[in-house]
Amino acid sequence: MAKFTREDIKRLALEDNVKFIRLQFTDILGTIKNVEIPVSQLEKALDNKMMFDGSSIEGFVRIEESDMYLYPDLNTWVVFPWTAEKGKVARLICDIYTAEGKPFDGDPRNNLRRVLREMEELGFTDFNLGPEPEFFLFKLDEKGEPTLELNDQGGYFDLAPTDLGENCRRDIVLELEEMGFEIEASHHEVAPGQHEIDFKYADALTACDQIQTFKLVVKTIARKHGLHATFMPKPLFGVNGSGMHMNLSLFNNGVNAFYDPTGDLEMSDTARQFIAGILMHSPNFTAVTNPTVNSYKRLVPGYEAPCYVAWSARNRSPLIRIPSSRGLSTRVEVRSVDPAANPYLAMAVLLKAGLDGIINKMTPPAPVDRNIYVMSKAERIAEGIIDLPATLAQALEQLKSDEVILSGLGEHIVEHFTEAKEIEWDMFRTTVHQWERDQYMSMY
Repeated sequence: MAKFTREDIKRLALEDNVKFIRLQFTDILGTIKNVEIPVSQLEKALDNKMMFDGSSIEGFVRIEESDMYLYPDLNTWVVFPWTAEKGKVARLICDIYTAEGKPFDGDPRNNLRRVLREMEELGFTDFNLGPEPEFFLFKLDEKGEPTLELNDQGGYFDLAPTDLGENCRRDIVLELEEMGFEIEASHHEVAPGQHEIDFKYADALTACDQIQTFKLVVKTIARKHGLHATFMPKPLFGVNGSGMHMNLSLFNNGVNAFYDPTGDLEMSDTARQFIAGILMHSPNFTAVTNPTVNSYKRLVPGYEAPCYVAWSARNRSPLIRIPSSRGLSTRVEVRSVDPAANPYLAMAVLLKAGLDGIINKMTPPAPVDRNIYVMSKAERIAEGIIDLPATLAQALEQLKSDEVILSGLGEHIVEHFTEAKEIEWDMFRTTVHQWERDQYMSMY
């Protein structure tokens, strides 16, 4: 990540003919918010004096304590390449502070910083993330609204003309590269209309910023192609859903703490303890990593999404896979996370779970190298393989039972996140769906 000073920001704004700056942040549900200011107010923003009404943001504060301040992270400065020729728009990602000048407990980005400090206290210097976000492209109707008509019928690694999203995906990559992303791969995914773009790993905070920027770019460029991009985990029945596999690694002053050339599978005890912590807490952090009613339509057998708690170095059906790369690239791939997750909260609970495994020197169960999807329930029980929660309601109950994961979110976020998600579940539970009408209207 580039390191910018105040003077750098002012100079770059002038050189790039920037006319507006978006002061961007993320609410508890993972939605990107921003306050847009003219460049004439840049000095005020750099002085951390830009204020907004926190009571209007999901999960922030009550109306009687609504004044919040935006503290821009200067290193997140980027100019959006697609913005108007008459004057471009730039972006600064902000941390949220209270009127008393303290980091706001309900800010997901600040919360991740807090958990990263706990990691540093244990002797680790870096927590790296390489995300693999997937998305679908649907056609827009004549009113510009998304339809359920896919833009192609391609499959895994297909090319044009089957993959009609190729030009859109290529333009997304070009825009991302112009904004400083290092793109490692771009391809069609398994389901029709489904795509994946992978970018180089970074430290956890930077990578979460990149995920949020990535989503914004994908949706913006897709619309320019007459398409709607969605990160909804399971938009269509009968095909694979979209995941966001998280490749995680702990470092200590440039040394990968997960790598041990003398260890079994060339993995260190630290890596195994981290895996054990993730497995132990995975049913309880699933409400955070898979935070919507729809998320649980993806976590079902048969569509490559993990719904069983296990790990393997050879097998893609468990929750955790260990990719074959070693040395600096030794990592733990958590496959259950979906792209609807707030990345800052997801990383906070994943790190908290892994650190708990290290602190308590947990031992993971034996790896499962069989295809779990074809195992019977009795076989899974014999192997000690448990299921992830099957619904958002079940996931929320399990979240409330785990003090380690709750402490990774903090009291404010737990209260407002669970309240919002319980409302979401109750709305879904009480809504009469088309499937029910199709099943019961004639029968009864």
